Amino acid sequence: MNPTVGIAILYVPVVLFGVLFAVSFWREPRQFRNSIYLSLFILCLATNLLMGFGQEWMVLPILLVIVMCPIVVTLFLGINSVVVARHEGLSRTTILPGLLALAIVLFFVAFPILSALRAPQWLVGIAGLIVLEGIWFFFTFTALLLYSWLYRVLPKRRRYDYIIIHGAGLQGTQPTPLLRGRIDKAVRLWNRQEGFGKLIASGGQGADEAISEAEAMSRYMQDKYKIRETDIILEDRSTTTLENLRYSQSIMNERSGGSRYRCALVTSDYHVFRAAEYAHRLHLKADGIGSHTKGYYWPTAFIREFVAISLDHRSPYVIIACIWLISAMLQYFGPALPALFR
Repeated sequence: MNPTVGIAILYVPVVLFGVLFAVSFWREPRQFRNSIYLSLFILCLATNLLMGFGQEWMVLPILLVIVMCPIVVTLFLGINSVVVARHEGLSRTTILPGLLALAIVLFFVAFPILSALRAPQWLVGIAGLIVLEGIWFFFTFTALLLYSWLYRVLPKRRRYDYIIIHGAGLQGTQPTPLLRGRIDKAVRLWNRQEGFGKLIASGGQGADEAISEAEAMSRYMQDKYKIRETDIILEDRSTTTLENLRYSQSIMNERSGGSRYRCALVTSDYHVFRAAEYAHRLHLKADGIGSHTKGYYWPTAFIREFVAISLDHRSPYVIIACIWLISAMLQYFGPALPALFR
């Protein structure tokens, strides 16, 4: 085969995933599939470039990086889990980095352990399914980590008719530090557009809260920034991210009287993409804008977000399980199939 033709064939996946990403991103940047297209494009491009160099000395450094990455990530997650627990207390949320670190360890040692124990074939098969699901899990985790960062840093210089502030819990009647960060970010955005548009404080009242999050946010903005009450709209029924958006959308639709509007969703940086994706589902023209999150808490928060997004996009996990099940059934019943057709 002509070397030029061979190189062209190798770059077909690069072009394919590059075009898919460009078209999908141009049509709608708030889609999970964009993260998959982008990562596959980068993976194929990097593979082809490395193959094109043809330098044998590069093999050892690359293998070293591949081996060291899981070790470094596992150690980081384990340490981070301890740090988060010290700052935030022990809970199901704060142990997420530790659980992910444990999953990485099991991912690599499962087969050697089962082999050493001479485990039955069915148990090895189940371990194989878990490993396959794990490959997709870690690939999409990395893909979303990269793409959510890209989405956050994209320039957003529009003038917004509404700026929605997502609630994040109270300390008594005062916003938590996390919520204050969101409010401060929203007010800076509002000031940047010279007070144009309305601020929507979105958050209901929990069973253990004296007032709604929306009311607490409104008081905070009036006290600290001297924002007029008429510039603030309260949405005090929501208890979830989707409800934040749905109830705020109802308010904006009613106030706009059918005319078009654009809004900003201000939330913590780790939460931006999921909020933006939910807005896309509701056909809401909105940009996600993130406020700063403390570095030690970011891994825990992002893992939680990724789990929530994975539950919304669980069909690949189901497909992998179905393929594995069909393969297992063929392997088990395969020898008996010819006799059935005699």
